[in-house]
Amino acid sequence: MSTSDKHHHERFVSHLTRNTVALILAGGRGSRLKQMTDWRAKPAVPFGGKFRIIDFPLSNCVNSGIRKIGILTQYKSDSLIRHIQQGWSFLRGEFGEFIDLMPAQQRLNEVSWYEGTADAIYQNLDILHTVNPEYILVLAGDHIYKMDYGEMLADHVAKDADLTVGCIEVSLEEATAFGVIDIDNNRRVRAFVEKPENPPVMPGRTDTALASMGIYVFKTEFLFDQLIEDAKNPDSTHDFGKDIIPKVIKDYVVNAYPFLDLQSGEQSYWRDVGTLDAYWSANMELIGVKPDLNLYDNTWPIWTYQAQTPPAKFVFNDDDRRGEAVDSMVSGGCVISGSKVEHSLLFSNVRVNSYTHLKDVVVLPSVTIGRHCRITKAIIEKGCEIPEGTIIGEDLEADKARFHVSPAGVVLITQDMLGQSRHYVGK
Repeated sequence: MSTSDKHHHERFVSHLTRNTVALILAGGRGSRLKQMTDWRAKPAVPFGGKFRIIDFPLSNCVNSGIRKIGILTQYKSDSLIRHIQQGWSFLRGEFGEFIDLMPAQQRLNEVSWYEGTADAIYQNLDILHTVNPEYILVLAGDHIYKMDYGEMLADHVAKDADLTVGCIEVSLEEATAFGVIDIDNNRRVRAFVEKPENPPVMPGRTDTALASMGIYVFKTEFLFDQLIEDAKNPDSTHDFGKDIIPKVIKDYVVNAYPFLDLQSGEQSYWRDVGTLDAYWSANMELIGVKPDLNLYDNTWPIWTYQAQTPPAKFVFNDDDRRGEAVDSMVSGGCVISGSKVEHSLLFSNVRVNSYTHLKDVVVLPSVTIGRHCRITKAIIEKGCEIPEGTIIGEDLEADKARFHVSPAGVVLITQDMLGQSRHYVGK
């Protein structure tokens, strides 16, 4: 691409993103995360040492040049709302920029909460009409990835599509857990099937399917028309994957947009952290020497709210009492006091006391771990106080009597399981 073409492309994408409203669906509980979502919505779950899950789609929007954003909330949204207010209030209303919270508020009648992904947006059509964007970008608020939405918008316009669906390549075995898209050689969608037993394969492939990322670009008027028609259907579940998309495929231009690295052509990083095992694994991946998700990339920063904390501190240097962390990520405010942290990820304000050994552990903020503990392959929830001498991860049958143990053997520890009052969860 020549310099003049590159500048033209950037201006073209800038025009598209400036005239797009992004709607982030953040109302779900995420029950597969078990007790981690007892008191917070899934998008508010902490991730990566200092972030919340919703920071990733929000950062993608801001970095892509999309500055008109609505966040649709419903289930136990207190901590999510507080996080948005504290960390995402820097956009300028004078320039038409906003991040608006759109909670379920019985806008249509006194009994209707959001009944599905499509219904959530339908209930806010009057607000969207006042903004009057050219395009609407619908996003899930509970996935971890970095993506330039401007490229997807440009592809949507170039194909003159009514709807474009963001997709990732997955194995046929993995595809049974997703909404799967069948496409032709021109990426035109021929079918959309939710969690199929026999997923359709990609053209020219034998072992790979295209799974929906829950990312959709719509022409605005097209979306409005479909939502209004869907709302009139008493048999609809008012869901994009189950109702809207399958219905429009035959009569409208619906395209797939594979989420690939523009330079290598390989599948870009995307994680659904909807289970304890997936959540633990995604956090553990960050510790690697060259993780697939680079949090140290200054060209595509992940924005968030973070408390003002002092630097992490490591104290004592005796042979049997040395404060150290190896192959780990340790956030501000942590004190590693005469203990060893190995291949673990610690959020802010964690204290690990003497003679304790952590290995393969994700520790959420404001946790205190007593002396002489051994904890392996675990998630410790926010605010827990681990008693002295606690051993976790060495006898899973014993752990099951006190804590939740995932299918892959990850032990989840919460304040309730420890019999402690809940001081921090949800904050």
